[in-house]
Amino acid sequence: MKTRITELCGIDYPIFQGGMAWVADHHLAAAVSNAGGLGLIGAASAPEDVIRQQIRTAKEMTDRPFGVNVMLMSPYADEVARVVVEEGVPVVTTGAGNPGKYLKMWQNAGIRVIPVVASVALARMMEKAGVDAVIAEGTESGGHIGSATTMTLVPQVVDAVDIPVIAAGGIGDGRGMAAAFMLGAEAVQIGTRFCVANECITHQNYKDRILRAKDIDSEVTGLSHGHPIRCLRNNMTKEYLRLEQSGAPFEEMEKLTLGSLRNAVIDGDVKNGTVMAGQIAGMIKKQQSCQEIIDEIVGQFTRLYPGAAGA
Repeated sequence: MKTRITELCGIDYPIFQGGMAWVADHHLAAAVSNAGGLGLIGAASAPEDVIRQQIRTAKEMTDRPFGVNVMLMSPYADEVARVVVEEGVPVVTTGAGNPGKYLKMWQNAGIRVIPVVASVALARMMEKAGVDAVIAEGTESGGHIGSATTMTLVPQVVDAVDIPVIAAGGIGDGRGMAAAFMLGAEAVQIGTRFCVANECITHQNYKDRILRAKDIDSEVTGLSHGHPIRCLRNNMTKEYLRLEQSGAPFEEMEKLTLGSLRNAVIDGDVKNGTVMAGQIAGMIKKQQSCQEIIDEIVGQFTRLYPGAAGA
């Protein structure tokens, strides 16, 4: 399977693993890369020394390319941006902002820069800035979301730019991957399905909550203050939505969610923690290794997508 993305990143299959906060560490990134995709370490709001160690440990676990997702709103973004250069990371994806201030430094180091975009305007801006590709992420995805669906966003971004487009949001199997390619994408990014991978460090309670999810279990909080987040319905989302509807101040709602993602991912509190997951969660019914996940997705994709062998 060859696309501009596989050639750009030196990977076997055009599948990226999402750079999910608290979830995407060196274990998951290395396992996905060893299986032929592109594993990503999610820097989130971690300090530079933590990310440096994550990168070095991943290198001990795989000799395949992997990347780091730099969350641009992190107070440590400047330091992490330098760390990926110093540690020779081949691919960087970015979220929550415009990576323009780091582009020259990364490009001079030969790093492939691939930002996440939620609009055509940002995709065009990123292309003009000289990025290598963009990840068009629809509102079906877990975590922080935009408003456009993957089905509508991806083809519009594909039509608007000449650089490769990676589709993300609501993709969890070969059918979704084939649909994304029909829309013009040259790779897909998958997050929620990798949350339940054997190699993923998420608490078993978190994995089980995704495995038990129904199609209607997805909830969006934060719409009232312009920072929507998609997660699975629980006590926390119920209380958060109650506060939103009552007109509670943002500080009160923020206090409710402080540390809640870690509580769910690491400690397994899936009742009062934040269980970030995409709308695809209702389709995920089994826990597998990263190799099994990728093999299954690729196998289904090749049966469905015309000319998949040379995609």
